[in-house]
Amino acid sequence: MTETEIAKLGPQAAYEAHLAAGRFMIQRAASTGEYVFWPKVTSPSGATDLEWVAAKGSGTVHAITVNRARSGDYNIALIELDEGVRMMSTLPEVETAEIGARVRARIEDAGDAPRVVFDLAGEGAA
Repeated sequence: MTETEIAKLGPQAAYEAHLAAGRFMIQRAASTGEYVFWPKVTSPSGATDLEWVAAKGSGTVHAITVNRARSGDYNIALIELDEGVRMMSTLPEVETAEIGARVRARIEDAGDAPRVVFDLAGEGAA
């Protein structure tokens, strides 16, 4: 899908198209510099001039919990990206991590659709 075709999509579909193309993109208001995540048509401050920009891909663990299930244990993490927005994800290579641990994003093919997951960028696995 070309950039022109992606620009005609709604925010969620555009985000998913970028992931399918191997790009982790978030929105930024051109007039204010405010970053936005989840994809929206307006920023929290009301700006509507949102553009897609490449995420730095780095951040910190803001909160994390481990879900225990018969099918296997997995974590759910709230990651604060260096751009200042937060997103829910997982750290699939570890059971848990310390709050404040540095992480790095990667796109994982989860079968149904690609998703953004995070790996520890240094020490911090618990």
